[in-house]
Amino acid sequence: MDQTIIINFPGGIISPGNLYNILIATSKAKIPFVRFGLRQQLLVDAAIYNLATFTSELDKIGIEYEIDKNQFPNIISSYPAEEIFIRNSWLTGGIYKDILDDMDFKPRVKVNICDSNQSFTPMLTGNINWIASSQAEHYWHLIIRFPKTNVTYEWKKICYTNHIAKLTKAIEKVITNHPSLFIDNEQADGEDLLKLVDQDNFILKLAEQSVVLSNFKLPYYEGLNRYNSKYWLGIYRRDELFSVAFLKKLCQLCLDTKLGQLCCTSWKTIIVKGIEESDKFRWNNLLEEYEINMRHAANELNFQVEDNCLEGLELKNFLVKHLSINDTRTFGICFGIKTRKKSEVFSSILIRKRYLIKLFMIKLLPVYDILCAKDFSPNERTGEIFSSSNPKAILPEQIRRAIYKFYKHRQVALNTNENTAFPKFEESDKKTADFYYQCNSCLTIYNEEIGEIENNIKPGTTFVNLTEDYCCMLCEGEKSNFSKINQSALQLL
Repeated sequence: MDQTIIINFPGGIISPGNLYNILIATSKAKIPFVRFGLRQQLLVDAAIYNLATFTSELDKIGIEYEIDKNQFPNIISSYPAEEIFIRNSWLTGGIYKDILDDMDFKPRVKVNICDSNQSFTPMLTGNINWIASSQAEHYWHLIIRFPKTNVTYEWKKICYTNHIAKLTKAIEKVITNHPSLFIDNEQADGEDLLKLVDQDNFILKLAEQSVVLSNFKLPYYEGLNRYNSKYWLGIYRRDELFSVAFLKKLCQLCLDTKLGQLCCTSWKTIIVKGIEESDKFRWNNLLEEYEINMRHAANELNFQVEDNCLEGLELKNFLVKHLSINDTRTFGICFGIKTRKKSEVFSSILIRKRYLIKLFMIKLLPVYDILCAKDFSPNERTGEIFSSSNPKAILPEQIRRAIYKFYKHRQVALNTNENTAFPKFEESDKKTADFYYQCNSCLTIYNEEIGEIENNIKPGTTFVNLTEDYCCMLCEGEKSNFSKINQSALQLL
């Protein structure tokens, strides 16, 4: 009997004042909880008898919304990760906001605006995917994924920042004006699409090389954490439900402490950036008042479940329980759960539900297929079926085997990289260093002899020679947060 009201926050950026007004409207309609969606939206479930009250309140304050449909999917961005998970990039918060301000229309196709140096926000789940160039400042790569297909096309040209919004509008117009060519057509062609765009109106140039996407590395995105001289707060809810009363207090605290924004992420969480040291105790008090739990296990945080999907959440909890019981390592893996035909989730390993018997409206014998993305990259659209037609009872064991395959693939890739990029050093009479560098936050060790192969840091690289944007591979602590420590202090040989 519920209907879902969808409210877009372009780029995942939320004004505390606007959100507070929306929450006042939910309170008047006696709605106790809200949720956030995969495309950085606010999702509000309202009973039919409260719907008119809620929507009339939204109309009064000028909030745009949709009910039970998503004709105007939200523009998503990697802005929530800016500063805290993305460092030393030309793509600053101001540039994100300039692009979003230039969007003077509501796209009917999915648009993603992302830094290439991150894996926090999915880069290719949109139809028009803009990815910041790592070679040319203020230029963007374009990858088209044609609507209702897995067909992708990377443009050989890159576009100047100030023309992203205008070119997005032109591309969308071509797609929507020629649906038979570019929508639900496995033969869709990117060259044909771009020929229909008047390119003389835009600042473009040939890309020096294809876009390079970051390897998937999910940061630990909850808790109260220090960055630079301030703190950021990430809040995750296991059931995806955020108390309206809690969020109202959170908005008030943002306004009281002069924080003009918060962010919602593609992991259905919220992030507050820029918290001052002097205000840290007030945020801790708020978390305690509403008993907000922190520091969930990583094997729970790296799941993506469809929006409005209680069944998917239950399956996630079932799998997480077994992963925890067996103490299974899941670092570097993104799991997705898909129960609907046309839905989309970001994943290295996808658990897809289907029925063995389907007769009209009758569905019987649910089973699960396990699919692995190409090279286990969540940004890849193709993959292979690892295991099919699994009953739920044996699904945890099959997931464990898929995880084993992931780590075998990862080890082969690391060994290949080590043998080709990092040749072994000749033996030397030089005395081995008797000290390490240790992160002051999580006590992770950096060993100069070993380096960090997974982060392309060669064995023998001294700590002093690490780039200034180096950060702890476990907790993302800055380079300045490491201390020199003797091996003897660690009781290591």
